[in-house]
Amino acid sequence: MEKITSPYKWGMVIDLDRCTGCAACVVACQAENNVAICAKKEIKEGRNMHWLRIERFWVGEYPDVRVRFLPVLCQHCHDAPCEPVCPVYASYHNPDGLNGQVYNRCVGTRYCGNNCPYAVRVFNFYDHEHAWPKPLDNQLSPDITVRSRGVMEKCTFCIQRIRRAKEEAKGEGRLIRDNEVQPACAQTCPSEALVFGNMADPSSRAARLARSPRRFRLLEHLGTHPSVYYLKGGGREHV
Repeated sequence: MEKITSPYKWGMVIDLDRCTGCAACVVACQAENNVAICAKKEIKEGRNMHWLRIERFWVGEYPDVRVRFLPVLCQHCHDAPCEPVCPVYASYHNPDGLNGQVYNRCVGTRYCGNNCPYAVRVFNFYDHEHAWPKPLDNQLSPDITVRSRGVMEKCTFCIQRIRRAKEEAKGEGRLIRDNEVQPACAQTCPSEALVFGNMADPSSRAARLARSPRRFRLLEHLGTHPSVYYLKGGGREHV
C-alpha cells in the first residue's frame, strides 16, 4: 500500500518568557470548540472539561522567587500512547501529524485518557449537550458538534479552521501560507506566546522557533515525540 504523505506537519511553539498566565487561550478554546462549562460540584470531583489548562511553577530561590506559567494542551504526539489502546480506533493519527478523535466512534472506555502521560484528555461525564437553553444555543460554533455524554474530548488544534484553510488553498491551487490558519488559542494570545504553523516548512515561523536552543518538549524522555515545543526562559528570538 502506498504511504500517504502530506506537505503539512502542524505543530505549536509556546514561549514561556511571553506567557503571562492570563488564560485568554483557555476561554478562546472553550468558546471556539463548544466546550462545556462545569459547575463547582463537578470541578470538585475532578471532572473539568477544559481542553487547555495553565500550570504554574516557580523559579529561583527565596526571596527572589518568580512565578511562571505553562500552558498544557494535547501534545499531538507522533508516537501517541493514546492511539494503540483505543479498542474502536476513535483515537487516530492523520497524515498532517494531528492526533484526531472521532467522537461518534468513541464508546467511553477512557483507555486513551489513562494512557496519556500529559493528562490532557477529558471525559464528558454529564449531558452537557442540553446545557444551553434557547436562545443561548445561538452562541455555539456551527462548525463543531456538541458532544454527548460518554465520549472523550481533547484539543484538536482547531481542526475545523485547518480544514477550511486547506479547502480555500486547494481551490486556489496552492498550499496554506504561513500564519494563514491559527487555532483559537494562538489567535487570542495577547503576548503572542503561542505560535502555530507548519513544521514541514522550514521557513515557517513555528519551525524556526522550534530550532531555538531554548526549546524543550514535555516528558521528552518518554519517546512520545510531541508536536508542541516550549521555549524556556532566558531570552527571546525575533522571527
